[in-house]
Amino acid sequence: MASSQSAEDRLIARHFKPLATHPGAFGLVDDAAVLTPPPGHELVLKTDGIVGGVHFFLDDPPETVAQKALRVNLSDLASKGARPAGFLLTLALPAPIDDRWLSRFARGLGADARRYGCPLFGGDTVHTPGPVTISVAAFGTVPKGTMVRRGGARAGDRIFVTGTIGDAALGVRVRMDKKLARRWTLDAAMRRHLETRYLVPQPRNALAEALRRHANGGMDVSDGLAGDLAKLCRASGVGAEVDATLVPLSKAARRALKAAPPLIEPILTGGDDFEILATIPARKVASFRAAAKRAGVAVTEIGRIVVGKSTRFRSADGRTMTFARASYSHF
Repeated sequence: MASSQSAEDRLIARHFKPLATHPGAFGLVDDAAVLTPPPGHELVLKTDGIVGGVHFFLDDPPETVAQKALRVNLSDLASKGARPAGFLLTLALPAPIDDRWLSRFARGLGADARRYGCPLFGGDTVHTPGPVTISVAAFGTVPKGTMVRRGGARAGDRIFVTGTIGDAALGVRVRMDKKLARRWTLDAAMRRHLETRYLVPQPRNALAEALRRHANGGMDVSDGLAGDLAKLCRASGVGAEVDATLVPLSKAARRALKAAPPLIEPILTGGDDFEILATIPARKVASFRAAAKRAGVAVTEIGRIVVGKSTRFRSADGRTMTFARASYSHF
């Protein structure tokens, strides 16, 4: 007797049912799922999509494509001070379905779902005539009224970023033009570091609680530090002064910048950092630094929030820097 399951049903059961570990997902056999936040908590909702040929290379390993799809959303939850609770997945696949690719994709996704405590609750699988397209809707929880918002920055706050800035923007350039690594005098380890930072983001979820307890304002850096800081300032009705020489750079980025000084612009505006930008009241700076150290996340103070509406980056000679395009934009 022929199976009553459709090919799509079998695909979901084989590859994605093992990721649906929360009882509210009902083993992915229902049309919807149920999630109840802990008492006194609120849900924080976020969705981001990635498209083959735009956000990742079509020959990237399926495992890392899956990781990037989930992690770009986890990064946003982290910047809001939220603890991951689960996610929904929409996966648009071109025909014919490559079952081996899908198996590897699900394996990478499942590893991260376990690592970050963020199980799958459901979603959809569809056909597309175009490249692979993946949309994740992630949700997290925060104690009621404590989500860190873009609009919370106040004059006098100190501006912090996590990790290092600009690696991914340089990494995608190296990936597209291998000659750049030699031109920038990068060794093999430096080249791999930059490419990997574009390939697989490192969401700073370990810092979420410290942000929730210390930050007035925050967001993740996805479209470039300069542009995203400007967005935060607009939402908060404030300005910012940043010392560009304080922006933390990796050894590889410093080497590239030394060889090609104009790279400072893509470093500050290129996007795909998936680091956290936060504004911390001066009285909480020491405590925040200590909490970040306990969380194992590097943080760097790069400037301060000021009265006004302008966001200024100053170079080593004190001049205000100008950028052809302050941030990445799809349109």
